[in-house]
Amino acid sequence: MSRHTPHLADDSSRRMELVRAAARLFRDQGYERTTVRDLGNAVGLQSGSLFYHFRTKEEMLVAVMALGISSTTEQLEAALKAAKGARARLSALFHVHLNSLLGENQAALEVMLYEWHSLSDATRPGLIILRDRYEALWQQVLDEAAAEGLVKPDTHLLRRSLLGSLHWTVQWYKRDGELSVSELADRLLALALTA
Repeated sequence: MSRHTPHLADDSSRRMELVRAAARLFRDQGYERTTVRDLGNAVGLQSGSLFYHFRTKEEMLVAVMALGISSTTEQLEAALKAAKGARARLSALFHVHLNSLLGENQAALEVMLYEWHSLSDATRPGLIILRDRYEALWQQVLDEAAAEGLVKPDTHLLRRSLLGSLHWTVQWYKRDGELSVSELADRLLALALTA
């Protein structure tokens, strides 16, 4: 049994390398314009070898989107667990979201945002579950913050508005600009607070 463990680890590592490469290509070139050959070239595989890891190109797209949202959700769950009090939990929403969106998960999350239309009806439900799980964390924290008077009580619209605003930062945020990601998170949080 132990003889096979390194092989499985290699397969898993190779698959993750492929998902991350696909995330960058789908973001930079668009899903439709990215060929299987492009994907293979990005990781040094023959295009046919990709199908050892994924049955279809769309399965790669789903894996990219799932990686972005699942990783961000796990980070947020951990940050919320560590945060003490409604204001700290509210701050965690902004910090985790922006650090993920403008950091290591940027390509995968941008694909999630901008390539949703490329999914077939059959592949959407699983991703909707992942998205809803993430948004439920936001909703829970915003409801808690509203109960303490930290944000306005229309938390459903507030959640949509905040997430839309945060998502748009990928279009204008510059790493070499005047604000770090953490400072940007603090500034945007301050705009959302009522007190």
